[in-house]
Amino acid sequence: MATLIKHSKLYLVMCILILTSGCDTLDELTKFDMVFNESVTIPATSPIDLPFTISTPKIETDSESTFNSNDTAKDLIEEITLSELRLTLTQPNTEDFSFLESIEIYIAADDLPDTKLAWNPDPIPNDSNEMYLETTTTDLKEYLFKDSFYLKIKAGTDEVLTQDYDINVRTVFFVDAKILGI
Repeated sequence: MATLIKHSKLYLVMCILILTSGCDTLDELTKFDMVFNESVTIPATSPIDLPFTISTPKIETDSESTFNSNDTAKDLIEEITLSELRLTLTQPNTEDFSFLESIEIYIAADDLPDTKLAWNPDPIPNDSNEMYLETTTTDLKEYLFKDSFYLKIKAGTDEVLTQDYDINVRTVFFVDAKILGI
């Protein structure tokens, strides 16, 4: 009898461990990234230290298709957060981000308020053509549920820009969906 109780307890502990680790594995299968790349141009300017705002063209989300390919659906999404926002200066290729004094990026979509996504690191790197911005932890799923969104870039320069600066904006949104709809 004592052996039976001992084996029953061992069996119960093993079942709990298998179920717990199984749920963790399933949970990982419901997490994925949505990556978007868009280009913007900061036009040549003459005045220094005047803030300006530029917007990207509308960015198609194609979220329904992305959710389907990741075996989930819009109503199962728990949260979407921005995990990375990287700027890469593509032209002029001999320059770096030293011309920037400040930068903030907002996400915008129809019928939703502008939400601050990212801002400059402190200090802004002045010897690189690539910069990772500090990002918000705000849940952004309502923006990614839309057919499209766009980014508003508010920046200030500390030098005269004699030529256009082309920048690639790479956003990585982390999507967390419910496990098996529960």
